[in-house]
Amino acid sequence: MARWKNPDDFKRRVKHWADELDIKVRRLALRPMKNKWASCSTNGHLNFNAELLSLDRDVGEYVIVHELLHFLVPHHGKLWKSLMRAHLGDYERLDVKLKARV
Repeated sequence: MARWKNPDDFKRRVKHWADELDIKVRRLALRPMKNKWASCSTNGHLNFNAELLSLDRDVGEYVIVHELLHFLVPHHGKLWKSLMRAHLGDYERLDVKLKARV
């Protein structure tokens, strides 16, 4: 599976999805994170774990869409799951892949 070329490649994809979902991102960072793959704040700040760059692109896309959708839906309820399926299809497969760190 394809990997990310560099941090800018990843950030371009975040911006693509933010535009697609009509979400305003004020700050975007890739940094080391010990316990999370990503985090977001209500003021438009997004942080992604730099370790994502070493994983398959499809897994990174899953984390990107997952986190961006939290700007619209703060929990993992039916609406959030429905939006994940609408944008990524079988997103559960990617979640399993992420947990296995493939």
